[in-house]
Amino acid sequence: MGVFTCRTARARGVRGWVTPWLAAFLAVATSHALAQDPARLTLMVSGTAKMIYLPATLAQRLGYFHDEGLDVELLSQPAGVDAESELLTGFAQGVVGFYDHTIDLQAKGKEVRAIVVFSQVPGEAEVVSTRLPATVQSMRDLRGRTLGVTGLGASTSFLTRYLMTQQGLSAGDYTMLPVGAERSFVTALRSGRIDAGMTTDPTVSRLVHSGEARVLLDLRTLESTRAALGGSYPAACLYLQTEWLEAHPDVAAKLARAFVRTLRYMHTHGAEDIAGRMPPEFRRDHPELYTKALAAALPTFSTDGRMPDDGPPTVLRVLAASNANARDKHIDLSRTYTNKFVDQVRERR
Repeated sequence: MGVFTCRTARARGVRGWVTPWLAAFLAVATSHALAQDPARLTLMVSGTAKMIYLPATLAQRLGYFHDEGLDVELLSQPAGVDAESELLTGFAQGVVGFYDHTIDLQAKGKEVRAIVVFSQVPGEAEVVSTRLPATVQSMRDLRGRTLGVTGLGASTSFLTRYLMTQQGLSAGDYTMLPVGAERSFVTALRSGRIDAGMTTDPTVSRLVHSGEARVLLDLRTLESTRAALGGSYPAACLYLQTEWLEAHPDVAAKLARAFVRTLRYMHTHGAEDIAGRMPPEFRRDHPELYTKALAAALPTFSTDGRMPDDGPPTVLRVLAASNANARDKHIDLSRTYTNKFVDQVRERR
């Protein structure tokens, strides 16, 4: 069975600009990655403990990668922008992160493609410290405040920019501060470094339960996501470099089978059973709270891993609000995802 590793991988410094030296380095690294044993894989996860990425750990714990003849190592990187850096340098063969990075990278001249979509909602929530007055009732009321995101260039920053823009606020009307996720996010809110911020479960549920925060805007259900973003929003997914994908379609098919099998398991088993299969440190001091949050999240996960038809245009529109490249350059959404591999799984049933 593959190795479950919760250590944080080191960031590799790709931040949207590519020098000639770095371009050459990436080309060599990619060639090296293509030459490796394709059955031994490293997948970067944008925070293994985040509930939105639970299918990665669950597939590992259930032995579904092993059943496909794959030796998969999962490494945790709190911010999606850092996880994509590991992919571009060839350190990892795939990323379990937000779909919006496939669009962002195409705008920067890099081709990656999502092959399994986990859900149609971000699974995030904007929480505000209970130290703030009760008059803070909307994103607009966060003018002049410091807002926490996992990283600058991370999906939480894309969503925050869009939501604030929708309220008529510009980037100069508030401050975005990268504070990571989970414990580091909690510490930043608790210490007053941030007034509010965007994060996922189980962190949201723990902060609300402790009375330290309240939910200002919820993107954890399909109804609230459509109301805030104007459509379904495919977020958590597995994406791969297109060059690697085209060189190893058989391995990609195995990954897709393992993940679709996991998604089906999630819809045929209860939250208590699934929670019990997670590493103990994921549940920490409040296992009952974790299980409750998971039960609420389970209906938002896909049953088949397919990309929803209205998803990519919605994500592009949101991304374009804060990303000039996505706004000004032609983006071919058909090159950012494929349903080919999950459809093969469905056909084999």
